[in-house]
Amino acid sequence: QVQLVESGGGLVQPGGSLRLSCAASGFTLDDYAIAWFRQAPGKGREGVSCITSGDGSTYYVDSVAGRFTISRDNANNTVYLQMNSLKPEDTAIYYCAFDCYCSVYICRHSWGQGTQVTVSS
Repeated sequence: QVQLVESGGGLVQPGGSLRLSCAASGFTLDDYAIAWFRQAPGKGREGVSCITSGDGSTYYVDSVAGRFTISRDNANNTVYLQMNSLKPEDTAIYYCAFDCYCSVYICRHSWGQGTQVTVSS
């Protein structure tokens, strides 16, 4: 069964860090481009970061560039999103998806259940 499971969210103070995980089962994650999306309350879903298959090129939306880092762990079939210098506006449910066109954040396969990130003092 093809499945993505996100984890690692939580409550963190402004300026803090979190590392999100996107664990894949039923397929080899390295064969696909993987993207992270987020949806804040009352807003639409936004592409945040993406990593391609093969050369592992990375993409970031301007609002997170320099603060977030996407990476792969092929041995564990997992993609991570390291989030540093978090801001209240990063508060959202974060989702991952696969088989993506990174330049436009369009993915062919559906999301996991998401993980909540709350940045608040």
